[in-house]
Order: sequence, then C-alpha cells, then structure tokens
Amino acid sequence: MTYEETARLPAHGVRPAGPRSRVGAVKVRPGPTTPMRIRQLSGSTARDRRDDLATEEPLEIRVSAPDGSRRTVAITMRTPGHDFELAAGFMSGEGLAGAEDLAAIAYCTDDDLPPEARYNTVTVHLRGPVPDLPALDRHFLTSSACGVCGSASLESLHDRCRPLPRGELQLTAGLLYGLPGALRAAQGGFGKTGGLHAAGLFTASGTLVAAREDVGRHNAVDKLVGWAAMSDRLPLSDHVLMVSGRASYEIMQKALSAGIPAVCAVSAPSSLAVDLAREFGITLVGFLRDERCNVYAGGERVAG
Repeated sequence: MTYEETARLPAHGVRPAGPRSRVGAVKVRPGPTTPMRIRQLSGSTARDRRDDLATEEPLEIRVSAPDGSRRTVAITMRTPGHDFELAAGFMSGEGLAGAEDLAAIAYCTDDDLPPEARYNTVTVHLRGPVPDLPALDRHFLTSSACGVCGSASLESLHDRCRPLPRGELQLTAGLLYGLPGALRAAQGGFGKTGGLHAAGLFTASGTLVAAREDVGRHNAVDKLVGWAAMSDRLPLSDHVLMVSGRASYEIMQKALSAGIPAVCAVSAPSSLAVDLAREFGITLVGFLRDERCNVYAGGERVAG
C-alpha cells in the first residue's frame, strides 16, 4: 500500500490516525511521481512528450505530548508516500522516541497550518512528554541530499547506542551478489522516473522483506525503519540493509539505531561511515555490483 490510511495497525498499539478534514479546505494529495511535458532531443530530431518526474516536496515533522506541548523537530525534502513511516523512522533513528513512545501519527490540522500544507505536515503524538534534548533547540533541518545537518558526532552515539553483538548472521558472497538485482526489481518508482533512491531490507537468506524509495537516500532508510517500528519488528538484528547509492554516516547511524548488523551499498562508503561501522560492529559492504564488492568492516560475517 502507498498511503498510511491503509497501513497495517501495529501490534504494540501505534495507530496511524487519518487526517481530519477542514470545512472548505481542499487539497489534492501529492503522489510519488509528477507528470511533465518536455521536449526531447535526439540527434537532429525534436519531439514533445510526457515525462514522469520523482516528486519532491517538504515534510515537516511535529511532535505533540499529552500535556498539549508541541514543536517542530524536522523539515525534510522527500518523495510523498509512507510519510508516517518516515516520521516514525526519523524519531527512532535520531533517538527521539522508540516505537513504545508513539501513540499515533497523523497529518497535521493545527490552526497555524494552511490547507495547502495539509499533506506536507505530520504530527507524531507521543505517550509522554516532548523529549528535552539539545537537538530540539535548533531543530533537525534536513534535505534530500545531505541528511541531518549537524547530526550527532560519532563519539556522542555512544550515549544511546552500543556496539552490535556478533550474533549468528553469516553472509556469503553469492547472497551479497543477489541483493542489488532484487532491490532493483522492487524499484517501481525508479523505473518510471530514473530519479529515486531505494533501500531494501533482506533476511539472512537473501529474501526481500520490504523496500522503500525516496529522493533522499536517508529518507528511504527512515521509511524502512519506520515500517519496522510500526509493525513491532525492531531491533532488526538478523537482517541486511541494501541501499541503491552510497553509504553515508547518516545511513549507518540509522542502521545502528535499528540494530541492523550489515549494510550493503551499490556505491562507495564515506570515511566516517566506515569509522562508525568498525567502532560499532557493523558489516559494511560497498561497490556491490556485477558480482564484485569491497568489505570495509565486519568481514568476519562474510564468507567467501
């Protein structure tokens, strides 16, 4: 399913609350793709035709507590769809709220919100107070390109995360080589637009469990983690995360928070991503394509 009104209700009671309507407020919900008329040139020939673009719109994430307090914690550029998962995944990945802290997630209908922003603002209703974290004083201002600006340093991750246990996860080269093709086959939006990143969650046997797409690679991961949080699946200690682009620090931080012990990327990792993986016991595989890859950390989980 694409939109959250049809999302599965999680076992622990986090309920996606549907948006309440305003009298006279009409807003067409943005979809994941946007049609455009373009002129296509090929050699000396030109023709006008339709093209489908990946939709990019802002999403503001607000939190609300039972005592009535509320505030904005993030603004991100994203591809519409799975917005509630994105909000839940962001809250979990940044250590702001776990699945057990979420009472409901809904599109916002606050009085200060114009009708045209209805489907671009989400409120996360908490069971307890709004987190009193320094990060909330400056807000998390994010974009589809760079992830969380000023995100926690590698050292500060130790305040809320511990190195992942070795566990029983064992990966073979053959299993790794099959992940990019399986993820690509699940990228319906990319097939239409050529402009979306993807993240896929796989079992230890290489079976695709869930996949999400977004203009922001970190948003795609947040949607996956949010899906797991809302369906009471965290931590993902026996799963593998596969991303369609590079492996950044933000992606590794989100994987660590979700308890994912192995991350694979089609492209390169950053230096800080490798540092995080080595310090927290995550297997990190990069340049995974054409039955080749580099193992940058956690090689003990990978058999030849």
